[in-house]
Amino acid sequence: MVDLSQKTADWWKGGIIYQVYPRSFQDTTGRGIGDLAGIAQRLPYVASLGVDAVWISPFFTSPMKDFGYDVSDYRGIDPIFGTMEDFDWLVEHAHDLGLKVMIDLVMSHTSDQHPWFAESRSSRDNARADWYVWADPKPDGTPPTNWLSIFGGSAWQWDARREQYYLHNFLVSQPDLNFHNEDVQQELMEVAEFWLDKGVDGFRLDTVNFYFHDRQLRDNPPLPPAQRKADIAPAVNPYNHQSHRYDKSQPENLAFLERLAGLLRRYDAAVIGEIGDSERALELLEEYTGVAGRMQMSYVFDFLSGQDLPAERIVQVFDQLHAVAPNSWPCWALSNHDVARHVTRWNLTDQAAKAYATVMMCLRGSVCLYQGEELGLPEAELEYEDLRDPYGIEFWPEYKGRDGCRTPMVWDMGVNGGFSTSKPWLPVPHTHLQRTVVAQEADAQSVLHHYRWAIGLRRKHSALRLGRMTDIRADGPVLSFTRADDWQTLQIKANLSDRESGGLAPWQVQIIEG
Repeated sequence: MVDLSQKTADWWKGGIIYQVYPRSFQDTTGRGIGDLAGIAQRLPYVASLGVDAVWISPFFTSPMKDFGYDVSDYRGIDPIFGTMEDFDWLVEHAHDLGLKVMIDLVMSHTSDQHPWFAESRSSRDNARADWYVWADPKPDGTPPTNWLSIFGGSAWQWDARREQYYLHNFLVSQPDLNFHNEDVQQELMEVAEFWLDKGVDGFRLDTVNFYFHDRQLRDNPPLPPAQRKADIAPAVNPYNHQSHRYDKSQPENLAFLERLAGLLRRYDAAVIGEIGDSERALELLEEYTGVAGRMQMSYVFDFLSGQDLPAERIVQVFDQLHAVAPNSWPCWALSNHDVARHVTRWNLTDQAAKAYATVMMCLRGSVCLYQGEELGLPEAELEYEDLRDPYGIEFWPEYKGRDGCRTPMVWDMGVNGGFSTSKPWLPVPHTHLQRTVVAQEADAQSVLHHYRWAIGLRRKHSALRLGRMTDIRADGPVLSFTRADDWQTLQIKANLSDRESGGLAPWQVQIIEG
C-alpha cells in the first residue's frame, strides 16, 4: 500500500472534499443561523471522517437575496457569519487538523448592492460603466436578446437610470459582470489573491462557465422538446427550451482560466469548478481540466440530476467521459446545496446509501461530500410558509426549491438537533432527529461509520485514489470495473439493486485485490 498524504501540492487529485453550508452547520450566537465560529468548533468532526479538505459555501458580505451567492463585498465577512478574526481562526484550526480549506468564489455576478454596480448604473460614462453587461433595447423596446434567466423569465432587466438593460443569468438582483473588460478580470484576480494570502488552499468556482457572454449578443436557438434536459434548471423552467450557445460557455473563458491558474500555482492552490451546461458539460470538462494550466478539477451534474443511477447509467457516463473528455479530472458528487438529497432522489435505504458511497469512493476522480450526506439524511419536506429559497418560491409547488437540502445539521437530540438554541432559519425535520451524529456514533452499523470506512478504503489504496479505471460494464444491476496503478490492481463489483444478482447479495460491493 502507498500512503498518499494530503500534504502535497496535488492533494486534490483523488482527494475528498467535504462541503459545509455555513447557515446550516452550527450556530454559536443563538440567532438561528450557522456561523464561522460554529464551523471551527465542528472541524474535529469533519477531520474525523478522513476527508482531505473542507469547502465552505459563501460567507461574504451580502444582502442574502440568494444566501451569499449575491456578493456585495468580496473582501468582507457578513456579520451574520462573524468576523475576519473568526475566519482566520477557522483556517488555522483546519490546518492544525490536517484539513485544507476551499472557499466559494462567486465571480460571474455580484449583488446589485455592490458598490461597483451602484457606480456602473449611475451613468453611461463613469469609471465602471462597462463593468457589467449593459445593452440597448431593440427598436421596439424589448430586451436585446432572447436569453433566459435560470430563476425564470428574461435574463435582461431594464434600468431607468441608463435607459438600458443589464444581464442577470440568475436573480434580477444578481447582475452579471462583464469579463470582456480587462479591469474586471484584474479586480477579480486581486480578490482571489486576497483570500490566498489569508491562507485558503483553493476555491470552488461558482458557475465557472458563465463568466463570458457573446459579444455580438446573438439569440440562443430553440431546443426541440426531445433534447431538453432538466439537469441545470427544473423541468418547469423555460430555461430548458433553449440551446445556451451564446449566453455562457464562451471560448474566451479559457484564457481567463489560464490566467487564474497562473496565480494559483504561486500558492500551490487548487480549484474545483461548477460547470452548468446540459448540452456540452463533458466537452467543457475536457477543455477546462484536461489541458494543463487551467483548472484542476470540476464537477458536472451527471450524478446530481433527477435521473436514477443504476449500473447502466454509470457505465454510460464513463463511456461518454472516455470518449469526449479522456484527459479530464472530474469531481463526483451525489448531493450538494442546489439539488434534492440523493437518498430521496433515488429512494435509497441505508443499505443502498452505503453501496453508493462505496462505489463513489472507488471511481476515478475526486469526490465532494455534502454535509449530512454521511448521516443518510433525506430531503426535508417543508411547508410553503417555511421556504426561503427564491427559486422554490417562484416555481412552487411543481418545484419546491433548494431549502429541503439546506436544513440544519443534526448533531444530537438537544434543542434543534444541537444546531441552535433558538428558532433555526429553516426548520429541523423530525425525521432528521433520528439520524444525529451522536446516535450514529453509537451504532457500529450506521451510515456514518460506513462513510468513514469507505473514505478510509480510498485513502489506503493508491489505485482508488489515482489509478486507471478500465473494463467498466454493467451486467443487469451489477456494475464492475478495474482500478489499477503501478502498485496494485483492484476488481470492483457492485450490485446496485435490492435483489441478489451476479452472485452478490442486494447492495453488496465486492473489492478484490489482484
